[in-house]
Amino acid sequence: MILSGRRILLGVCGGIAAYKAAELVRVLRRRGAEVQVVLTTGAEAFVTPLLFEALSRKRCFTQRDFLSPQGGFIPHTELAAWAEVIVVAPATASFLAKLARGEPSDLLTAIIMASRAPVLLAPAMNANMWRHPATRENVERLRGFGYRILEPESGELACGAEGPGRLASPERLLLYAESLLTERKLSGRRVLVTGGPTREPLDAVRFLSNPSSGRMAVALARAAWLLGAEVHLVHGPLSVSPPPEVGTYPVRTAGEMLEVAGGLFRESDLAVFAAAVCDVRPETPLTGKTPKEKLPRNLPLEPTPDIAAELNSRKRPGQVSLGFALEEPENLLARAREKLERKNFDFVAANPLSAFEEEETEVFLLSRESEGPRHFLGPKEEVALRILEEVARAL
Repeated sequence: MILSGRRILLGVCGGIAAYKAAELVRVLRRRGAEVQVVLTTGAEAFVTPLLFEALSRKRCFTQRDFLSPQGGFIPHTELAAWAEVIVVAPATASFLAKLARGEPSDLLTAIIMASRAPVLLAPAMNANMWRHPATRENVERLRGFGYRILEPESGELACGAEGPGRLASPERLLLYAESLLTERKLSGRRVLVTGGPTREPLDAVRFLSNPSSGRMAVALARAAWLLGAEVHLVHGPLSVSPPPEVGTYPVRTAGEMLEVAGGLFRESDLAVFAAAVCDVRPETPLTGKTPKEKLPRNLPLEPTPDIAAELNSRKRPGQVSLGFALEEPENLLARAREKLERKNFDFVAANPLSAFEEEETEVFLLSRESEGPRHFLGPKEEVALRILEEVARAL
């Protein structure tokens, strides 16, 4: 995992959203990160060092440590050298102003100015404060310093007003923190991902489908975004939420998926066909809700469109496509190699049926350029990232 064993310094400023930072510590630690928390004086009015020490299993530093360092330990330089990534969540308007001026009069600002680690700032404040010209100027100045700004979300604020100012969700903060530690091998590229099952209607309430959850497609879309791509996910019904920064296009049938994906395919540099498309559909769907006793004994079926084969037939020079092959273990590589050629893929990720819908997956990555497959085994998010790092070399 990207954050496993990595050192994250979390700065918490004095706003009502400070309590949300506790959940971020939990999320980061679940990902295997070491988390060191620094509270501003304002933050201590909302949360306590003890809370973060219990969650992080580390000492929580405050302004008192900056003013009265103990035992030769100089907090702002030592913590600046320790951190691999610095995240400030929430970042208040006053903190942004101080950092933009380069005024290291508090511990957190001094750490950031003394560190060479990448910095993620997640502002949270009243909507009018966020829109104020001074705040906008400070944000742009901080972007010019190379800091990443995760703009606040819109919604109901603590003051009762509606508008931009809510702290970004822990999921978005996690995603952006991981991106700071990921080499952007797909920067400037457009990636299309198809995922999830499709459903072919039998009548108004029944359908033919399969048990795919869409987890692997979601993991691939997330990995492509982390690698710097503009990502478009065309998906059937998912049992997991898609990444928040990815463009999503929900569809139901194979025909709908072909139409939507076809429009996006033309402008894509990489197309990833990870959908579990239902292979057949009724020749003529029944109207309304057919009573059970009137359901036909024999249901005439016809093939659904082969989305990957159809779109790969339109592939332009330099465009790369990756397909997936779920097969029985004894025929896995032979069937995957045959699919690679028949459907004009550049890569095929073959996974055995035994790994279908498991938390971890096993994948053999075949390509036209190599004789033997690459083997990946592990959590789907990790495997997805490793697959796309390999595929990115072909672009």
